[in-house]
Amino acid sequence: MKRNIKLIAVLLLMAAASCSFTTKSENDPNKDKLLIDLITYVLNQGHYDAKDINDQFSANVYEDYLDNIDASKRFLYASDVEKLNQYKNQLDDEIKAKNIDFFNLSYEMLNKRMIEAKGYYSEILAEPFDFTIDEEINADYEHLNYVTSKEEMKKRWEDQLKFSTLITYYDLKEDEKAKKEDDAAYEMKADAELEKQARKSTMESFDRFYGMIDDLNRDDYFTLYINSIVEEYDPHSYYFAPQQKDAFDIRMSGKLEGIGARLVKDKDNITINEVLSGGPAWRSEQLEEGDVILKVQQEDEEEAVSIVGMRLGDAVELIKGPKDSKVILTVRKKLRGNIEEITLVRDIIELEETYAKTSMVEKDGQKFGVINLPAFYFDTEDYESKNAATDIENDIKELKKSGMEGLVLDLRNNGGGSLQTVVDLAGLFIKTGPVVQVKSNGVEQEVLKDDNPEVVWDGPLVILVNELSASASEILAAAMQDYKRAVIIGSEQTYGKGTVQNLVDLNRWLRNNDLGDMGALKITRQKFYRVNGGSVQLEGVKSDIVMPDRYAYVEIGEKDQDNPLPWDKIESAKYDYWENYKANEEAIANSKNRLSNNAELLIIDKQAKWIKTQSDENTHTLNYEKYVAEAEKNKNIAKEFEVLKDYNSNLTFNSLPFEEKLFVTDTTLKEKRDRWHENLSKDLYVEEALNVLSDIKTNSMAGSKLADAKKAERIKN
Repeated sequence: MKRNIKLIAVLLLMAAASCSFTTKSENDPNKDKLLIDLITYVLNQGHYDAKDINDQFSANVYEDYLDNIDASKRFLYASDVEKLNQYKNQLDDEIKAKNIDFFNLSYEMLNKRMIEAKGYYSEILAEPFDFTIDEEINADYEHLNYVTSKEEMKKRWEDQLKFSTLITYYDLKEDEKAKKEDDAAYEMKADAELEKQARKSTMESFDRFYGMIDDLNRDDYFTLYINSIVEEYDPHSYYFAPQQKDAFDIRMSGKLEGIGARLVKDKDNITINEVLSGGPAWRSEQLEEGDVILKVQQEDEEEAVSIVGMRLGDAVELIKGPKDSKVILTVRKKLRGNIEEITLVRDIIELEETYAKTSMVEKDGQKFGVINLPAFYFDTEDYESKNAATDIENDIKELKKSGMEGLVLDLRNNGGGSLQTVVDLAGLFIKTGPVVQVKSNGVEQEVLKDDNPEVVWDGPLVILVNELSASASEILAAAMQDYKRAVIIGSEQTYGKGTVQNLVDLNRWLRNNDLGDMGALKITRQKFYRVNGGSVQLEGVKSDIVMPDRYAYVEIGEKDQDNPLPWDKIESAKYDYWENYKANEEAIANSKNRLSNNAELLIIDKQAKWIKTQSDENTHTLNYEKYVAEAEKNKNIAKEFEVLKDYNSNLTFNSLPFEEKLFVTDTTLKEKRDRWHENLSKDLYVEEALNVLSDIKTNSMAGSKLADAKKAERIKN
């Protein structure tokens, strides 16, 4: 894999040498124009399936961009779109000419219309709604026409605001009824008061929405435009502006340098939303949720900078900083309202929810391990210092010390991550051999292998997946399935993402750059294939044991995205089945028999179909009586599914001894683990995984005894 990346990088850099990307060029004085030129060049040189930038490409970019900036069609008018339409088949020419007239015009229009709309919602919410009128709102925005007048636009906003208020009004009325049922002496609020309260709630919600809108600047919208171009190549290529690149690195590594607090912007206030366990803010015990940060001062500066009204991203940039540096925060405390100066020493904060977590459970006298892996994370600066494969290896060794007899690896909702990490992780379960094949456009496939003969876990293995298990998750599940090393349990198929992306630092392409950070481009450079030669692209990994979940019928896979690459197949690599695979096959058959009439699964499947019908519904009443009738109907249907909430396996899950020691000082971590363990005990899928592990172990023992008996018979004869 590393050889492939270096080869492609060298080829791209060699190609770049013949070009003159430089911020000093008189033809490219504008950073935006340079960015378009640079990105389209890199895409056409390095993308797995480069596109012709022609009129059809232009039309697709045009439609996607309009959808990105005004999906609900509550800002732009038909007359605006008519003016923009002249560019529909000309964006390819603009891209080639490094021209951004279309973007400039669209940005000016959108800004103007957003300011107008801000007045609409304030005006509309100032007056009571009449919920006795029999009317509906159409939420099928894709097929809505753009409005032709101010009256139509106000009506579209009124319908949306009325619907939002109606939902809150209904909830408030239900709360009042519940209070009356609990206390007969309770005096219920009048409908007019509740309607006013509901409108106030809607106003606050849209104020927050516009607060986020106001936080966006021209660069943010230009990033939207750039990505309308980039995503025409495939759904996983993406341009990251500088701050987005930082966020991507944090997500991949699970680490950041700062004070250890999540922030939100509430109107003009930058507020502490969460204090991260183990970080400087948590250790200091001086900051808490709800505190408002007013000023930020660096240790080497004399004056503090006010961040009131500042963009959230800019405020975060001031607050975070390198390990061991000091930052002085002026804070208005939530509880007392007093203002304090708090000095914190920044540190490296590990985002615990990014990392693997491990538990031990005993069932029918057998001990099993459960490892949940949210992502195939790795330290982007130093792979060896932190990665998912090493963490899981260490946890497996701890589980073995505690007597583990089978392992569940939970990859549900795992969207992927490092390809190197998945190869290393697969190597924990097989002796040696291929794990995945990767192919670049026009280049023969490369087989990525596990060369380490050590098997960290050779016992029964079950992997849990669902529709959101993607990319690296699919590589691991596919490899273990092809080797017949593990039993795959979950949705009918996984996400279906069979492509590999690399992150390209765009600044490396520039000479004499005086225009600032250009960001990075995540680009699809390869497709990956199973060791059996098949692709998971679009088709995903089919589970050995299918257990439907509530989102089984919702369109969320790769095949449901725009511009996915096609499915194909290559030659199989050479590999051998796991020696005890017969035990797995018998366990699969047992599980299918066990689940064929499972009452809970039948209810889950019915719930999934209902969720699908609900998600497809685009027309909603604005009449209160009809809304109540519909809500009651849905309540009665939902009651059928309440039995799922009560489901409990009554199994007890426990953390490993080393983590138990951490709970003494880190009560937040203990609370998180307690919550996870409680959810595991109610998890039907985990319980069946444990049943399958038990079957594999039983079948393996029976198979071993039979083999020993046959061997003894041969010796005797």
